Amino acid sequence: MGRQVGYPALRQVITLLAEHGLSLSSLERLSAATGGNACFELCLQGPLEQPLPLRAQVLELSAALGLDIVYQPESAQRRHPRLAVFDMDSTLIEAEVIDELAKAAGIGERVAAITEQAMRGEIDFRASFKARLALLDGLDVAVLDDIGAQLRLSEGAERLFAELNRMGVKTAILSGGFTYFAKQLQKRLGITYVFANELQVVDGKCTGVAVEPIVDAQRKADLLQQLAREHGIDLRETVAVGDGANDLAMLAIAGLGVAFRAKPLVRQSARQAISVLGLDAVLYLLGRRD
Repeated sequence: MGRQVGYPALRQVITLLAEHGLSLSSLERLSAATGGNACFELCLQGPLEQPLPLRAQVLELSAALGLDIVYQPESAQRRHPRLAVFDMDSTLIEAEVIDELAKAAGIGERVAAITEQAMRGEIDFRASFKARLALLDGLDVAVLDDIGAQLRLSEGAERLFAELNRMGVKTAILSGGFTYFAKQLQKRLGITYVFANELQVVDGKCTGVAVEPIVDAQRKADLLQQLAREHGIDLRETVAVGDGANDLAMLAIAGLGVAFRAKPLVRQSARQAISVLGLDAVLYLLGRRD
């Protein structure tokens, strides 16, 4: 997948796969002939005896070609998901909201540095969240409306959710961000459920105190399992998309776990990754044609 995918690139991919004993049984273009996306689906056959070395080489080739190369097992569940869950900050929207709040409070650089460390997996998310939130003590709640009005959806988000809703897929935001902003996205995109963190406000000011339970990595994974269980959905029929280290637990248990424009650690740890195209590229991974 990429903005353009030429036949020389396809040949390199097919050659790499052949070196691992995989032969091409069919090749189909999922993207329209014109437009900003290009995607080819290669169906493969053969015993894959060493998946980890292939995965490492796929990531290297993806970077070298400037393309998203994703391999996944074919299954009925892959083509017919029933539940899709998403991180919010830097996944559904092009911002980390807590960083935007910090800028409004005049402490943007201090909070952004902690956010970066947390997303790279260098420090624990719960500890970093509490530390960042404490710095927002006294922030006027009126700032929230201004920030919410300026938030930009990630590329392809509207197209992705329009199709998921058309398919009857239940959707959810599982976010370490804030419910205030997540509910705005819920209304805008037609999302079924929202699970995020509450901002404690007293007398029109943020208190800087975290309200339990905090939506951290384990809580996200637990919520994915809870939603699947409540609706009688097999985890193989689920999709999870996120960009940070605190998304890895839910990406690991979902049928399709996608690292979206993620930090290197997350991209290397997740089974699938999209770095070049927008969120709507998830539809290609479900076998959907333009």
